[in-house]
Amino acid sequence: MTQAFAATGAAPARKPAGIFLSAGSLIGPATIIVAIGLVFPVLILFRYSLNRFEPRVMMVEAFSLENYAKFFSDSYYIDIFLTTLRVSLICTIICLILGFPLAYVLARTQTRFKNLLIMLVVLPLFVGNAVRAAGWMTLFGSKGFLNSTLMGLGVIETPMQIMFTEQAVIIGIIAVNLPFMVLTLQSVIEGIERNVEEAAFSLGAPPATMFWRILWPLALPGIIAGTILTFILGMNAYATPVLLGGPQFKMMGPLVFGQFQLNNWPFGAAVSYILMVSTLVLTASANILMQRRYRR
Repeated sequence: MTQAFAATGAAPARKPAGIFLSAGSLIGPATIIVAIGLVFPVLILFRYSLNRFEPRVMMVEAFSLENYAKFFSDSYYIDIFLTTLRVSLICTIICLILGFPLAYVLARTQTRFKNLLIMLVVLPLFVGNAVRAAGWMTLFGSKGFLNSTLMGLGVIETPMQIMFTEQAVIIGIIAVNLPFMVLTLQSVIEGIERNVEEAAFSLGAPPATMFWRILWPLALPGIIAGTILTFILGMNAYATPVLLGGPQFKMMGPLVFGQFQLNNWPFGAAVSYILMVSTLVLTASANILMQRRYRR
């Protein structure tokens, strides 16, 4: 290669140093802000989790793993973690099942009302989670719209117990997370050429085969991104479990807040770190497994 350049009298192109300096100056402030706003608090949180809690002193400086041992040795906290994991997985799967068809329609539609349809999907994001949970409370309450309507029609004689159940929490979290799944999938499906689907149909592939062999693998980056996003949001949900699940239904987010509210900062920090690390490990593992599965 060097001889070829010497023979032609040309030199390999080199990027000027100013490009790297300008790139560094662009990402530098953002990196500093992320480090200050995210990394440092996480490190401080981990340090707090190693301290001990005493009722009168609150937090005593120490280097102990007793808070983590307390969490993993108590079946009460293990059940809360498993409940959080189960609810998050169910919500993620349902969001994917419901969101994929809607995202496909939004990506393939050619109507002039496409922007309006996208706005209808985005519109719920303008309302806070607590406000949306309050709306579900008026619907699911013992004297809410659903029970009043069914009792007025004579379908049921006594109100159904929907509020303060796991099903109510799942419905509320799905309503919060579904727009994120739809928007993520829609942006990826729009980048898939329609000619690929038409070619599969012209070769005799039925819709199910085209979906599984063509559309699903090509949309996999959006599927992974959407499922990771909705899973993380489900694992860290707070307002919806508190308002729709009630005091008897426990998830990790309300548990963390409750520990800090009781001034047990060391154990609350440990629970926070367990939630964060487990969420990152689970999402990273699922990402790696799905990518390996579809690379074969």
